[in-house]
Amino acid sequence: MDFHDKTILITGASAGIGKALAEKLSDTRCKIFFIARRKELLNVISESLSESNAELHPIGCDTSSKDEVCKVYSEIASISNGIDVAILNAGVSFRTSIEEFNSELAETTFSTNFFGAVYWIENLLPDYMRKRKGIIALVSSLADNRGYSGSGFYCASKGALSILGEGLRSELHNYGIKVITVKPGFVKTPMTDKNDFKMPFMIDAGKAADIIIKGIRKEKDIISFPMITSLSSKLIGCMPSLIYHFLERNFFKK
Repeated sequence: MDFHDKTILITGASAGIGKALAEKLSDTRCKIFFIARRKELLNVISESLSESNAELHPIGCDTSSKDEVCKVYSEIASISNGIDVAILNAGVSFRTSIEEFNSELAETTFSTNFFGAVYWIENLLPDYMRKRKGIIALVSSLADNRGYSGSGFYCASKGALSILGEGLRSELHNYGIKVITVKPGFVKTPMTDKNDFKMPFMIDAGKAADIIIKGIRKEKDIISFPMITSLSSKLIGCMPSLIYHFLERNFFKK
């Protein structure tokens, strides 16, 4: 898959991986619609890339709002021939103790990490299915494998997103539509800057963007990285619950 002359959608593009993706892809002759709630940050990014090869369209949108997503998608459709590659990257995370457990944080987490992707997919699919082509890249996480202490809502939302992607990958295969699940480990972003625990094998957002772009070009089903974290995640995911909970209580949280 070549990004040249393609129309690309990137959500959560004001910082972290989304910003790095916009910056990397701007070297390509393509059209980029990059989306985030904080339009002022998108404008700064767009200005910094004004000499790039890409046609840039920064658009403010809260992906957790179905109405806003529908409105923005209609706006994009009015000035383009549709999206070729949708990288659904918007996400939030909250570290909470069990004493702080509440439904509002769960709703906020799922409305962005899961339903935010669902709303975009709902708008994308009619065009994709009519054209019988298109790529949807869902940015999940290697944390989708277990319910880690203090991150239950985040893990659950990313697990739901990964499972949704797995189902869509099978259902959309005969339509020529590619569904890719992206599973990063620890990436240095404003989101991970808030964490107060050790994050082994962390990589920067630019390196993460390079890996994701390479994986999309190859149309891989799953893009997981870095390798050692990915392998560790698979091992932890396969552990019997008794062993996992012993390690989680005694080692993982430290």
